[in-house]
Amino acid sequence: MIKGLLLDIGGVLYEGDKVIDGAIETLKELRKNYKIRFLSNTSRIPPTKLYEKLKNMGFEIKENEIFTALNAAKLFLQNENANAYIIATDEAKEFFNDLKGEIKYVLVCDAYKNFTYDNLNQGFRYLENGAGFIATNKNKYFKDSDGLSLDAGGFVKCLEFASEKEAKILGKPNCEFFSLAIKDMGLDKKEVLMVGDDIVSDIIGAKTCFLKTCLVKTGKFKESDLLKAKPDFLIESIAQLPKLLNNLS
Repeated sequence: MIKGLLLDIGGVLYEGDKVIDGAIETLKELRKNYKIRFLSNTSRIPPTKLYEKLKNMGFEIKENEIFTALNAAKLFLQNENANAYIIATDEAKEFFNDLKGEIKYVLVCDAYKNFTYDNLNQGFRYLENGAGFIATNKNKYFKDSDGLSLDAGGFVKCLEFASEKEAKILGKPNCEFFSLAIKDMGLDKKEVLMVGDDIVSDIIGAKTCFLKTCLVKTGKFKESDLLKAKPDFLIESIAQLPKLLNNLS
């Protein structure tokens, strides 16, 4: 029996600046019967800005229902009582302004135009001098308003190759990240369905953490994704999710 839903945001609720057909109405319907948390590896903008974007698009959502990779990164650094050299957009960096102490880690987010040689090289030097390596995500790309765009993954790989250190990924597909949202709903993982458009972070990641999965054919979905893994369920878009859940009950 499914009692809770983990919904990816970009590619499931919207693509770029366009709401996916039926997403707003579907979310209202789902709320009647299910607890919902929204998971996102989005790290180009801070959680507050993502919340504002969703509200402005017309989604009925609470800020504390959103769990992003930036939240996970900040929590990690706070627990480590550490600061980091952060490769990110200027507004994402502001999210970490209250961190104190010496730099013990290099954190790579989706830095957009801040993925410069100088920034990457400085991060490499910190790694060479003993800093730990963390990243919000290792996604290859995401669906933007004008097509697919590079995500942080390629730049994380760049520093991994140069430093010979593997980054600890703090967002999806980290099981701890899924667990934070599940615990917040007060549910067991067997009662939760993960819905996403990313075959690696959303589907393979959730299956590895023993969650049921549903892949949508919106966002970054490609037919070739189905050669990499099989989700428990496959639907055209979130608009078909209530029907799927009704058939399962």
